[in-house]
Amino acid sequence: MNLAQLHYTSAPPGPDGSGFRFTAVSPGVPASLLREAEQLIGYEPPRDAPPRPSREQLVSFPQALSLNVLSDGSRLLARSVYTGADYSGRWGNFHAHAVHLPQPSGAGRPAEGQLPITSWGSPQWAADSPPAGAPVPELASVPAPGPLDLGALAAFVAARGQWLAGFFADVRRLVEDPAAPQLVLVEQDSEAVAWWIMLACSVLPHRRGQWLTFTTYTRRPQLARQQIIGVVPEDGLGLAGQEHRYRVYDAARAAAPAPAPDPWAQTAALIWRAQRQELFADVRRLPGEPLGPYEAGPLAALALAAGVGLDSAGRAAAADWAAGHRGALGDVRLNALARALARPAADRGPEEAAASGRLLTALAGWAPPAVSEPLVELALAGAVRSGGAAPPAGLLGEAARLRLAAELEPELRESLTDPAREPDDRIGLLRIAAELGVDTADLLPDVARRLARTLIADPERAYGAAVGAALTELPRLRQLVLDRLDGLAAGDPAAGARLFALTPLRLAGDEVLPHLRMCAQRAPAAGGDRVTAMTRLVEHSGVSLEEDPLVLRTAMRLVWDAEPPGADEAWLALSALGDRAHREAGTWELLARAAVSAPAGDRSAEELAQELLRRFAAELPAALRPSLLLLELSRNLRVRETGPGWVRQALELGAAGPTPTAREHAYAAVAARLLAEDRPGSEVRALIESNDAELLAAYRRAAGEPRVADRLRLDPGYVAECFATWSSQPQAGALWQETRTDLLDGVLRPVVRGLPPAELAVLEEALARLGGRWAEDFRGWQRPGAFGRLRGRFGGSGRRGARGALGSPPPRGGSGGPIAPGGGPAGSAEDGRWP
Repeated sequence: MNLAQLHYTSAPPGPDGSGFRFTAVSPGVPASLLREAEQLIGYEPPRDAPPRPSREQLVSFPQALSLNVLSDGSRLLARSVYTGADYSGRWGNFHAHAVHLPQPSGAGRPAEGQLPITSWGSPQWAADSPPAGAPVPELASVPAPGPLDLGALAAFVAARGQWLAGFFADVRRLVEDPAAPQLVLVEQDSEAVAWWIMLACSVLPHRRGQWLTFTTYTRRPQLARQQIIGVVPEDGLGLAGQEHRYRVYDAARAAAPAPAPDPWAQTAALIWRAQRQELFADVRRLPGEPLGPYEAGPLAALALAAGVGLDSAGRAAAADWAAGHRGALGDVRLNALARALARPAADRGPEEAAASGRLLTALAGWAPPAVSEPLVELALAGAVRSGGAAPPAGLLGEAARLRLAAELEPELRESLTDPAREPDDRIGLLRIAAELGVDTADLLPDVARRLARTLIADPERAYGAAVGAALTELPRLRQLVLDRLDGLAAGDPAAGARLFALTPLRLAGDEVLPHLRMCAQRAPAAGGDRVTAMTRLVEHSGVSLEEDPLVLRTAMRLVWDAEPPGADEAWLALSALGDRAHREAGTWELLARAAVSAPAGDRSAEELAQELLRRFAAELPAALRPSLLLLELSRNLRVRETGPGWVRQALELGAAGPTPTAREHAYAAVAARLLAEDRPGSEVRALIESNDAELLAAYRRAAGEPRVADRLRLDPGYVAECFATWSSQPQAGALWQETRTDLLDGVLRPVVRGLPPAELAVLEEALARLGGRWAEDFRGWQRPGAFGRLRGRFGGSGRRGARGALGSPPPRGGSGGPIAPGGGPAGSAEDGRWP
């Protein structure tokens, strides 16, 4: 074969002119071919290409490898690459290297030579024209294949597996129907487009693969005439939705176009995904009459024999074709095919079973016994796999029965413990085992365990007529299943209760199954008393807590559905049964969850937390301890059993990862204590210095409660204390400044405005007794707009607070202290007088 070469690029001025032109051509190429080729080998760089790319950037530009059919029936294989600016500095030069492939003579001549797409990456492609005057020899063949990274190709196939079946179906349509839509491959890398085309050519008959036209890159897909077109993502926009013109495959999309049902395309896709692409060449070498190029049967038969998993339609096609071409595969492949058809398959349907039966009939008396035996096994075990009636093993002769028993025993024993088996299927397997004389006594515990798991997981589906009959007729199976169900019910009591609610399963009076008995007895708590319902369930179990401590856990989970009880219920459950029973049953943690999950303000949670910390100090996990300690602190604050530093203690525990409700509970208790009469000033200072948003928010909420407003209206001394506190420490932080401003304006001012003159006088006397300038500051604060004008003076530049460093008070009447709301230096309050 002599293949002419052509080079096309932008050349400097010379005898033949300048600009884009053919710069080197093999001898004898007619001018008409050059004119036609010139229209096919152009190159436009991507839209976002830099105007003056560097050498490194040029490597990343797409390559346009194209195959076009010319008007005379010959083909032009060309590679066009971007080369940057030309000799004159213009933007947009490229170099095209093309090879002319003449049309083979003879319609019946077999296809020869390599596929054009295999020249991707070939070192024979030139990036520059030969030197002026250098000869351009003809090539003996298509440029040699370039290096192929099989690992990268396998990764490419895996990443685009969901598109392959539809793609192959479209490729088939493309070569069969001249009016079929063009295929548009949207990829950022033109090498990925080349791999798509390699896949397409690999599944086609060789001659059709040679004539499949393509381009791996074009800027203008609407003008491209090739059958397969590669574009970068920005050039693929707007092509989707034109199904009459294009089938677009965009790897960036979440879903692939839905292909028409095509067993051949589905099989081809599965072969590529299994990396057994050599089978496409093997199918062309099968003996016998010429095969249809898109017949699924022979390809599927080779795939199954090679261990490639197919769907039910593919297996049915393989069995049907092999039944009519039993001599084409040879004994080795036919045996492998038969064994593949006999393997368990969840999607096996009636059509596949019928095809396998036809193959078994075709092989009867013709194939060696080693070939037929897997299909005989399939005929017997297929009924078990499909859940239908099994053929009676007694119809076989003794020798055949013994042989089949030996053959089927491993699979039968394996199927009996297969977790995917339906409960009714397992019962059928036990029947077949008995008919064949296969001893399965040692498998009964495993069968019972799996059946019990299926029953507990989906009782309505699992408990069929066959299972019910087996549990009645087979005492050993019933005993094993119920024992296992009792253990499963201990781990998931709700599922155990659901089993009895949805099936007719019932327990006999002499069966010792405490957890199942409670599940069967479960009923709504009479009158809502769930603690009483729990104790009755424990009694109904038939065993004591000393015999089986986990009975308590099952009872609690049945009553409370695995949710923690209320704190008051948990307290009663702890009191009624004691800590030992809960410790051995492991239910103490459920009690702890009841405490830490209780709503904020639940006093039962406080008492419960204290008891849990006392009784289960060693068992409590670190994750629950901060929450319980916060609840205990809340209780101690309420009953006045705390030592100093409880504000800081609450903050430290609040930062240790407690539940939100426990932290809210404790912060509310701290805030309430800080607003009480006997609140220590050191704790108030700790609050102010904390700058903790949540605690200050809790303090603001507590101060806004009606009980505080009522006390403010009734107790002028309390008003004085609150004014002194909320007017102090303006420099403590932005959060405290916001808090005290809100309290003064939103809580205190409405109360003061409603006080009669006599009570205002009593209030000023109380402020005067506090010392300092509190009375004067209060009168200034009362004046309209005074606080807003003086607010800037409260947060003076770097001055110390109302008590300096919260140690000693500032000098009275001096000018160096902070400014109080009245306009003068702030006074101070002694410990014990801070609200």
